[in-house]
Amino acid sequence: MFGGPGGGGPPHMLRQEAIKPMRTGETLARFAGYLKPYWWIGIIILAVVLFSTWTQVISPDLTGQIVDCYLTPAVAGATGGNFPGLNIADRSQSSCWLGQQPTGVTQRLIKNLVTLGGFPAPAANVALSTADRIGGLGRLILILIGLYLGSAVATGFSFLGMNWAGQHVLRNLRVEVFKQLHRLHLGYYAEHEAGDLMSRITNDTEAITQAVNFALVSVVSGAILLVWVAYTMLTKNLTFALLSMVVTPFMIIATVWFSTQARRAFRRTRQAIGDVNAELQESIAAVREVQAFSREDENIENFRQVNAANRDANVRAVTFTSALSPILEAMGYLAMAIVTCLGGLALLGKISFLGSAVSLGLVIAFMGYVQRFNQPITQISLLWTNIQNAIAGAERIFGLLDERPQVQDAAAAQPMPEIKGRVEFRDVSAAYVEDQPVLCHVSFTAEPGQAIAIVGPTGAGKTTIINLIPRFYDVTDGAVLIDGRDVRHVTAESLRAQIGIVLQDTFLFSASVMENIRFGRPTATDEEVIAAARLAYADTFIERLPEKYQTVLGERGSGLSQGQRQLLAIARAALANPRLLILDEATSSVDTRTERLIQKALVQLLKGRTSFVIAHRLSTIRNADLLLVINEGEIVECGRHEELLAKQGFYYHLYMSQFRREPQLGEAIYDQYGSDKTAEAAPTPRYIAAAKVSGHAAGHGSPAR
Repeated sequence: MFGGPGGGGPPHMLRQEAIKPMRTGETLARFAGYLKPYWWIGIIILAVVLFSTWTQVISPDLTGQIVDCYLTPAVAGATGGNFPGLNIADRSQSSCWLGQQPTGVTQRLIKNLVTLGGFPAPAANVALSTADRIGGLGRLILILIGLYLGSAVATGFSFLGMNWAGQHVLRNLRVEVFKQLHRLHLGYYAEHEAGDLMSRITNDTEAITQAVNFALVSVVSGAILLVWVAYTMLTKNLTFALLSMVVTPFMIIATVWFSTQARRAFRRTRQAIGDVNAELQESIAAVREVQAFSREDENIENFRQVNAANRDANVRAVTFTSALSPILEAMGYLAMAIVTCLGGLALLGKISFLGSAVSLGLVIAFMGYVQRFNQPITQISLLWTNIQNAIAGAERIFGLLDERPQVQDAAAAQPMPEIKGRVEFRDVSAAYVEDQPVLCHVSFTAEPGQAIAIVGPTGAGKTTIINLIPRFYDVTDGAVLIDGRDVRHVTAESLRAQIGIVLQDTFLFSASVMENIRFGRPTATDEEVIAAARLAYADTFIERLPEKYQTVLGERGSGLSQGQRQLLAIARAALANPRLLILDEATSSVDTRTERLIQKALVQLLKGRTSFVIAHRLSTIRNADLLLVINEGEIVECGRHEELLAKQGFYYHLYMSQFRREPQLGEAIYDQYGSDKTAEAAPTPRYIAAAKVSGHAAGHGSPAR
């Protein structure tokens, strides 16, 4: 008779979110704010990365010293100095700084380690004995091994430290996102799929996790190594260095282009995986309806299409990632070939680069430098695609965090005092979509302790009225006052804490029966929970469960009937001991016997409380103190049950329409007001036609309510 809160008309189409790209620097800077509390670990990691980079920069130079200071003189002595590039006379022009005065901290440190204990260092025009050469060679090799081991330990520690800081940051980020999801108004969830929101907390944060734990340290260390190696090469031999880096501009161009394409592709993959999750979540939640209507094939086909879109997006993203690696690797080999060819020509032809002599040790050192120079370019390019993936995920997360809740506490909002129960709607208008009103100038007053029944056809605006009381939505005009206080001027938490709600679609958690009832008041004792269950007449079926109150329920209370789930919801509301009670079709899915038990329980529950009741069945409203008859967003009639029947108006015809389905409830009214002929002969208000057309009420195109 009195319509469901779901409303009629076509189902509301979910609006797909359009992700607006943000600048990479802006997103990274915002994420850096989350790392700020862990700045101290960042300093430690930076110091460790600098040490690891130093070991990688110095090792090619030490390899060159081994060749120039120990191997070259030995080979030159054995060949009589006739081997190209090894002329002893050119010793002063070689790169053997171990035989010269050290010019930097690194050179002094290495020379002190080599000459430790008075060991002779190579010197110009002084031939070392074979034993000294072998000893010096061994010392340099030991230093190199020590540097490699130190670099490995430092690299491991940097990843461990970043992982520790990153996990703390991501924990805080997930909590912030979860809090934001609880702050957002209910209308947001009517427009966004649950699976897509879950994807932001799971898949998007996982992408950020991978970037923070590995890619970020690698990119930072690679960038430092790139700059340090370039500086070292330029200071050792400017011309040779410039010729060695001739392919670098092409590597940068390739990196920029491929990373840009990869970022766009990865953004599409983040959207696509959100669609897949949303489709999965919806199909699993509605599996009973799918099987009942034999829609398995259609659902499988829909999922196949969504999954194919996800596949195509990932293939496109991986294509750019896969193509970049071999291109950069080929360019790296080309750079090595250039160093080898130019160095060989300089040695064999005994030529110099702009007056700078080239030794065999310098050529070998530059081969190591070029390898280390190209390595971070390749590494940054490959890992940057992962960072692009993380940035795309961060954009979606920040987009969610930037969503401004429509219902917020005012700056001067005060806690709601203990509610006495007077509720007033003062010329209230409301709309879910701008310029599409759902309520129009609704005014009424409920005194403390009164039971208010709200009736009307589907989509008339009944559920909107009860949504405004706990301030799930804000009015667009007028005011809702409780005990004379505008609900917009008190904190939502203190207001809702004193309101109990039993919805038509009862939600139960995957927890025990005891915990589900205790959700209404977490501090309640077991005895209080059991007493609430008895009040709702839920104890009878609970005692028959395998573990009674400790029985763990399935998802959304699977395994229980709809009536049993509503009994638990009523017990939950009773345990909360609210000052205001809202029953949204709370007894519409239970049998007549159970409904009578619930009615007896509600008599006790409603004592001293103001209550608002929406129900299909007349038995839940016949004893109401005041009936509000809603049609097309307006109150068309109000009064007590008997008064409205006597008027034979809108409520009367709705009531008689219900009797044709429930004749046993209509005997008294039949005797009092006459037969169906009387009803048919009664004057029909002009708005009756609207009540008889399901789904064409006050929504005006708004989401079904």
